[in-house]
Amino acid sequence: IIWYGAWMKRCSENKEMLTSAVVSYTNPNYPCCQISGMAILLEHIFFETYAGESREGICVAKFSTGDIVSMNVATPTAGDLNDLCYANLALFRDHFLKMEGAVSGVCLKCQNIPRVACFYVWKSMHFCYSWILNSDYRKTMLPYLDKFKLEIKYDIFRVVFVSSSCQNPIREVQEAMVD
Repeated sequence: IIWYGAWMKRCSENKEMLTSAVVSYTNPNYPCCQISGMAILLEHIFFETYAGESREGICVAKFSTGDIVSMNVATPTAGDLNDLCYANLALFRDHFLKMEGAVSGVCLKCQNIPRVACFYVWKSMHFCYSWILNSDYRKTMLPYLDKFKLEIKYDIFRVVFVSSSCQNPIREVQEAMVD
């Protein structure tokens, strides 16, 4: 289980409050919901959204309980992060509408370490895996990123809990548990 907090531009004070809240959930003394026996907080970082698209024509990635989400994260071992952000955006813009089963997606840039990511919401697990394992994807996207010397990680989750009953855009502060 991963505790996931989505964030857009907020002041440092709010980031500190969010960090405290997330850390407190893994504390065995937290009075409301003791998840310390279920989860260990390994890392927490903040991302800034710099692009987004959806089939609905809005620039946010909405997700709710039961949705399938994926995140591909690229960490450069060398090179310019701004060039990588631009390449990530160019690939996102070029491929999003061709991604069968993708409902929405956003491009993210980590605020405190060199890392970029794309976060997608999918209609089903099948569509998500089909896109990642598709040979066209490997032939058209990955070679474009080869010059950056990257470590790329793919994570796919089913959202099992969202803190409110409505759909939640990634641009707002949200707390969700995914598996």
